[in-house]
Amino acid sequence: MLRMSKMTDYGIVLLTELARANETRTARELAAGTGVPLPSVSKVLKGLQGAGLLVSQRGASGGYGLARPAERIPLTDIISALEGPVSLTECGAHGAHPPASACELETVCRVRGHWRVINRTIQDALGRLTLADLCAPVPRLVGLGVPARPAAPSPNPTPPATAGGVHS
Repeated sequence: MLRMSKMTDYGIVLLTELARANETRTARELAAGTGVPLPSVSKVLKGLQGAGLLVSQRGASGGYGLARPAERIPLTDIISALEGPVSLTECGAHGAHPPASACELETVCRVRGHWRVINRTIQDALGRLTLADLCAPVPRLVGLGVPARPAAPSPNPTPPATAGGVHS
C-alpha cells in the first residue's frame, strides 16, 4: 500500500494553513489552528525549513512563512522534504546506476525499467499539483485531471456467459 507518513500528512496540513493565512504564524498558532500536536508541529516545521520550503522570523512578530508562493511549491517538494525521494521501489529511488546493495535482484530483474517508468509517472503527477492547488476547492483539482473520487465498480456487472450461452 502506498501511504505517506503521519508527519508528511501533518506537513501538508500545516503548509496549506500557512498558504491560506498568507502571513507568518507561530508553531503554537499553527497547532491551535490545525489540531496538530505542538511537538509534531515544531518537528515538521524544522524539516520544512531545512528543505527551504519555509522561512522563519524571530522576535515578537516572528513565526514561519512560506519561502515562495504556494503556486511554486509542488507536492513532490513537500513529500521529498519529509519522506525522501518519491518512489515505489528501491530501484526507482536511485539514478541509472544504483548502489550494488539496493536490490539483490538487480542483475536479473526484468521489470526494473518498468518500475522506473511507473515511479517517474507518479513523480510527474505529484509534481503537477502545487500547494496552491491543495488550498483550492476540489473542482480545481478535477480540472487538473485528478478524479474527484475513485470510480466505483459497477453494481451489476455482466455475468460471464456459460458454455451454452445462458447466464446463470
